[in-house]
Amino acid sequence: MSVTMIVLVVLVVMFLAAAIRILNEYERGVIFRIGRVIDTKGPGLIILIPVVDRMVKVDMRTITMDVPPQDVITRDNVSIKVNAVVYFRVIDANSAVIEVENYLYATSQLAQTTLRSVCGQVELDEILSEREKINVNLQEILDRSTDPWGIKVTLVEVKHIDLPEEMKRAMAKQAEAERERRAKVINAEGEFQAAQRLIDAAALMQREPMSLQLRYLQTLNQIASENNSTTLFPIPIDLIKPFLSIIEKK
Repeated sequence: MSVTMIVLVVLVVMFLAAAIRILNEYERGVIFRIGRVIDTKGPGLIILIPVVDRMVKVDMRTITMDVPPQDVITRDNVSIKVNAVVYFRVIDANSAVIEVENYLYATSQLAQTTLRSVCGQVELDEILSEREKINVNLQEILDRSTDPWGIKVTLVEVKHIDLPEEMKRAMAKQAEAERERRAKVINAEGEFQAAQRLIDAAALMQREPMSLQLRYLQTLNQIASENNSTTLFPIPIDLIKPFLSIIEKK
């Protein structure tokens, strides 16, 4: 094989190595030709013109990004640390490459500032009790801000809220006081219901005297079954009135 043929083969191999690109199913390639965007290609086999064309690959899969803990001062002047996680994906590879220098870094910085801003506008109780509302608010703000970059923010979740130790102790005391208050209210409600039932029972016995006598007999039966000692129990006069009437007639 002549030297010319060898050189030609080497040049062809180098050309193919520089011209052929293979993109996976989840990748897209933004093609620049002499500095201008000509097309977005992929997935599959891509042919480039060496030296003239340049390709920037973009991952189209959903990206999970951790937002580091942010120092936040809530509206009621409580200093806390809040971190979150953001789920987003590129829906327009062209905009993600052209409209922003580094969409990953830009999205991360925007998520941090938005987290501080949103949590700083609400009180601590709202952050703790209405976390879902805050998540939706964060997602809407981030999605609206990243839309020009060709990015869709699908979900934002506040992961952890770190409270100062004195605030934790104060909240524990508050929770304990609330539990005691509920216990006292329940106890008072029970006593009120019991008193009301006793009043109803007394009114019923007043209307029906025989019910009181039956209650006497029931109480006597209970005492006799629970104790082995002799029990003296007063007999209501109503029980012996019929016998006294018979004796008087005689």
